[in-house]
Amino acid sequence: MTDQQNLPRYGVDFYMDWVKKEGLPVTEDYGVDLFKVPLADWPRYGCKGAAVHLKGRCDFSNMFLFEIAPGASTIPQRHLYEDVFYVLEGRGSTQVEFADGKKHTFEWAPKSLFAIPLNAKHRHFNASGKDRVLMVSTTDMPLVMNTFHNEAFVFENNFDFMERSGKEKYYSGEGDLITVRPGNHMWETNFVPDLSGIELKSWGDRGAGGTNIMFVLADGTMHAHISEMPVGTYKKGHRHGPGYHVMCVTGHGYSLLWFEGEQEFLRIDWQHGVVFPPADRQFHQHFNTSQNPARYLATGVGGLRYPLTTDKRRSLLGLKPGEKGAVSLSMKEGGDQMEYEDQDPRIHKIWLEEMAKNQVMPKMDNFKVAQ
Repeated sequence: MTDQQNLPRYGVDFYMDWVKKEGLPVTEDYGVDLFKVPLADWPRYGCKGAAVHLKGRCDFSNMFLFEIAPGASTIPQRHLYEDVFYVLEGRGSTQVEFADGKKHTFEWAPKSLFAIPLNAKHRHFNASGKDRVLMVSTTDMPLVMNTFHNEAFVFENNFDFMERSGKEKYYSGEGDLITVRPGNHMWETNFVPDLSGIELKSWGDRGAGGTNIMFVLADGTMHAHISEMPVGTYKKGHRHGPGYHVMCVTGHGYSLLWFEGEQEFLRIDWQHGVVFPPADRQFHQHFNTSQNPARYLATGVGGLRYPLTTDKRRSLLGLKPGEKGAVSLSMKEGGDQMEYEDQDPRIHKIWLEEMAKNQVMPKMDNFKVAQ
């Protein structure tokens, strides 16, 4: 044996070794414009692709970017990690096939959201003969790869999770509304045709007339929710555990991120296609500076149905029956939300300056804001 072969194996990151072997370019930053990420040929999928690693995203999740050429399709896949897709650009369709021979095909367009049932065979098609498709998936592949550290087990496993296939209507854009309480209402489906148009529900605890809906997608452990800020408003600051990927869907604005005790804010400006992560226990606050309502999509690992970790359960559900999740419970009551009157006075001043630049009328007078 060579000296290299005799070296002890420790500190192995099987997921990162796999990414390198696949030849995928990696983009890593706090804020990433997905339209500007460098891509390379990805033989496994038969299209161009890239890995996107947000700083502070945690060890469980990542993103893959896919560019499908005009008139082309991806190579059929099945795998034991979950993925939630968001369409950035282009139109096409996805076919999902199960072991009993049943197939589902649905057509998507920009701002569509969908999930593939676990280990179901699937393939994506570009419907245009002249324009590319660009879409991004949030996955739990780092968790799965580093747990099993066996590529064949992840990609060549024939076990069928038929219970996750979902109802027929889940592939046509329909779903089931499951009412829980404001902030926790769920839309169960596999496919949302247009995130900019789906009806949202009031979530007053998060401030300034905000609305949201939580998703249960393909009965998976992957989380997704969409929130909206009305024109002339911003949300309350809050913090939670790591792993969320936040993407702008409509409007434009910025977010401020900071850790407790820090005097400076990290600012990330966003518009459609920009994704950023609140890191573990990092305060973050979202501000709408556009002439239209601003919607953003958050994806990650662990959701309302399957929280996965104690931190996610506390954050989304609360630890006691009937308790609010910590993300919408005031810090004065033991939660992780900072009330407007307790925020740094600089925050409101910065926002007012941005509103003036964008010629948008502020609408926060009815809220007790520190300034």
